[in-house]
Amino acid sequence: MFNLPLNSSNLPYPDPLHPIIVHFVIAMVFFSFFCDVVGYFTHNVRMFEVSFWNLFVASVSVFMAIIVGQFEAGLAQPYEAVKPVLNLHTIIGWSLAGIVVAITAWRFVIRIRNVKKIPTAYLGVATALIFLVTYQVYLGTRLVWVYGLHIEPVVQAGKQGILQ
Repeated sequence: MFNLPLNSSNLPYPDPLHPIIVHFVIAMVFFSFFCDVVGYFTHNVRMFEVSFWNLFVASVSVFMAIIVGQFEAGLAQPYEAVKPVLNLHTIIGWSLAGIVVAITAWRFVIRIRNVKKIPTAYLGVATALIFLVTYQVYLGTRLVWVYGLHIEPVVQAGKQGILQ
């Protein structure tokens, strides 16, 4: 469809955008959790408000991260060894989008019903979310630091047919 010139990292722009956007989402989710935990133990209602808005922004931004990630994954021309990790990262990424939106909706209902406290069940689910996000970060880190997606020498090796 588009015939954009690609650079030495196989991208039409200088650096991958997915890590930039996704790190923003990760920070928002982790900070939201932190604020909920602090608010839970200190009974500081303002922390709950900060938590909700961070989670709300994360639930919107996660879709931007996924769209850019899908675009960049398509340009990466992954070789056979990387495909299982990339596929798992993609599946978990899309799943996380739905999970974050669902948790945000739940958090919204909690916020409407009682702005002064959150249930421990919510904190349990939020803790599970933190573990899932951490695993997703691990997979994304492997894609770059182990498999070298969008890293110039790996891109060049792929273009030369060295990678299988």
